[in-house]
Amino acid sequence: MSWVNTAILSAAVLGAVNIIDSHLLSRRMPSLRSFLLPVGIITLIYSLVLFILFPIPEGTSTLILLVTVASGILRSAAVTIMLYTLIREEVSLVIPVVHIYPVFVALLAIPVLGESLVYLQWLAVIIVVSGAVMVSIRRESSGKGAWLGKSFGLLIGSSLLMAVADIASKYALAYISFWNMYCLSAFCMSFFFLLISLRPSVFKELHWMQHQGLAISLLIFNETLALVGVVLSFWAIGRGPVSLVSTILGTRPIFVFMFTLILSCVSPMFLEWHWTRAILALRLTAIVMIVAGVAIIHLV
Repeated sequence: MSWVNTAILSAAVLGAVNIIDSHLLSRRMPSLRSFLLPVGIITLIYSLVLFILFPIPEGTSTLILLVTVASGILRSAAVTIMLYTLIREEVSLVIPVVHIYPVFVALLAIPVLGESLVYLQWLAVIIVVSGAVMVSIRRESSGKGAWLGKSFGLLIGSSLLMAVADIASKYALAYISFWNMYCLSAFCMSFFFLLISLRPSVFKELHWMQHQGLAISLLIFNETLALVGVVLSFWAIGRGPVSLVSTILGTRPIFVFMFTLILSCVSPMFLEWHWTRAILALRLTAIVMIVAGVAIIHLV
């Protein structure tokens, strides 16, 4: 597949991951820490297995390893902030705000990596990000648009961290494989999650939680999906301009919205989501904008 199609597939897979994350955090797990603990353990197991199968190439410099680790730490912090916000806010609002990060990536890639975009590509980036922001607007009963309030600042911080992580990943992927990148990033993320959640009280929460087997099974399935989505994203970043790859990865809100819409009809109890015709029209307009932006990237 081309890097464009790979990035689109990654966005779709990770959109499904975000939906299941939201369900687990809001309906299954007792707390954020009780969610992070099994996720950290599962991620650590996956990364150890893949590290054995795909070892770091001999002669890889310390600088490259440090850049890779820094990318993993920044990405872990960004994901943790996003997960924390998912507890308090609707998933179809949180994910779009985080995914304005392609603008930050495009701005950073020019001085740091020497990338350049033509006018049509800049237009595509602006259209895609504008569409993602539109999806994040929520409407009050009065009919006025409203933002996420205090959560918005946290999500912008998460977006910035994600952008810097992508820039660091692009630099490192010139020297190591996407499997190596996943392993080191996953090590960082599992360490970060376990550092936050490894507490006796968390083990007690997990022991006494209801439907424990179902929740853990769903967690394992979701983390397997996450592995696939992240590996695909690193594959695309390693082969295409990071500013444009990140823009396409930023289309994840489309898939979150579509999956949420389908689930609200098929299984309303899976996610709590309230919508009106105005919200539906606004988000469908945003989808058209995002698809148009991705089409420009594909064609230029």
